[in-house]
Amino acid sequence: MDAFRVFENGSLLPSYSAPARWDPFHRPLDSIQPWQFRLLAAVMLLVTSLSLAENLAVILVTFKFKQLRQPINYIIVNLSVADFLVSLTGGTISFLTNLKGYFFMGYWACVLEGFAVTFFGIVALWSLALLAFERYIVICRPLRNARLRGKHAALGIVFVWSFSFIWTIPPTTGWSSYTTSKIGTTCEPNWYSGAYADHTYIITFFTTCFIVPLLVILVSYGKLVWKLKKVSDAQGRLGAARRPERQVTRMVVFMIVAFLICWMPYATFSILVTAYPSIELDPCVAAIPAFFSKTATVYNPVIYVFMNKQFRQCLIQMFSCSAIGTAESNMKLTSERAVLMQGRRGSKRTPMAVHSTVLKRKTGDEHRADDLWLF
Repeated sequence: MDAFRVFENGSLLPSYSAPARWDPFHRPLDSIQPWQFRLLAAVMLLVTSLSLAENLAVILVTFKFKQLRQPINYIIVNLSVADFLVSLTGGTISFLTNLKGYFFMGYWACVLEGFAVTFFGIVALWSLALLAFERYIVICRPLRNARLRGKHAALGIVFVWSFSFIWTIPPTTGWSSYTTSKIGTTCEPNWYSGAYADHTYIITFFTTCFIVPLLVILVSYGKLVWKLKKVSDAQGRLGAARRPERQVTRMVVFMIVAFLICWMPYATFSILVTAYPSIELDPCVAAIPAFFSKTATVYNPVIYVFMNKQFRQCLIQMFSCSAIGTAESNMKLTSERAVLMQGRRGSKRTPMAVHSTVLKRKTGDEHRADDLWLF
């Protein structure tokens, strides 16, 4: 009987003039033209392909280069894994269902898709919040000399996955439900129901899975920018001192704006239909926020990975010809020889001491890149 629950409140009906028994699991919605479904399928194919390629590249490059396997990058990789799974499940299924024009896979496939997309999507959202909080801890250092270690990053990732599972499993056990959207080709939490149980779940879900991570992001990045500005003012140099501040400020603003552009329409739509379940919306208009939120899986790797110098250099090295790697090796050898010659002319340090100096310089550079997250 749960399979037909979605029809009792009329939530799937585009309007009162539509057929009373439109079944999204057996035929397309009459008010939608075939070319509109094909357009949505083409959009989902493009978004899914880009997302899978980008996030897979992030995962592969992290496994390939040892210098990227640092606690500071664990959360970035976790974000890529979540985005990859969102596209693999929701993106692929949405592409196929839009080709058909209806959710031909059946009710249980709808529940599975709704759960998977919501679960992995919330993991990605909370990963963004965890990444912002981690940036605040590393740069602002409220815990004094405490450094981010592997166990800290692992605990954060375990929290993100556990928390997301806690808030996405209830619709499969009776507290609210997963159902098809108004257009009938995607599945999501039942925003449209007027039932009390559904209302309480949606309000709780929206607060814990959107409002709270958004506040974490805003507060963390706000304190980060304030800290950099304070340090810059204390140094009093308008050139080199303020340049990192301006770069990080632009980076933070870009991240927050991208987050809001991807998720605010979907959040606003969810609040609207939850507050006014009887509101009549055009199915195409109602489908836009959900489809638009899936584009976050394309933006996230660009913002959080490809703009990171360390990741970008490793990606170039992985996908470029071996000549570039050879040239880089030659440059490193030349640098080490220069340090060695300088040591001989000066304090006559041993080769081991010189090698230690080179390693310390490299390590210092890596820590500075980690602490400032140079872009």
